[in-house]
Amino acid sequence: MFTAITHSQIYVLDQDEALDFYVGKLGLEVGADVDLGFMRWLTVSVPGHPERQILLEKPGPPAMSEDTARQVRELVTKGAMGGSLILSTDDCRKTYETLLSRGVEFTEEPTDRPYGIDCGLRDPFGNSIRLTQPKD
Repeated sequence: MFTAITHSQIYVLDQDEALDFYVGKLGLEVGADVDLGFMRWLTVSVPGHPERQILLEKPGPPAMSEDTARQVRELVTKGAMGGSLILSTDDCRKTYETLLSRGVEFTEEPTDRPYGIDCGLRDPFGNSIRLTQPKD
């Protein structure tokens, strides 16, 4: 039946700020940046892996009414939307240091876990991001 998950979506409040964070700071690459008229289709992916895209969607019409979009924006701001990403890395501690030098603020330093090493941060909109170095 299905062969892949190609796109996942998280809400962002400002797509230009999202580009600065996800591309400029985290080092992801733009997959698509298309003005569809009724919305901006903006995706990013891990460099060299365009088969898995993250849609950075701004809450609003046509997907939802302006009233609902306002409520969603409030929930995103509170970090209550449940938007979450887990990105894997070969060296969690080195990636942590690199991102710190780029001004990324972390909620949790690299920590040894049963499954590997990981750390946590939030994007500028409140979405949770985990960086994980899986055990070999």
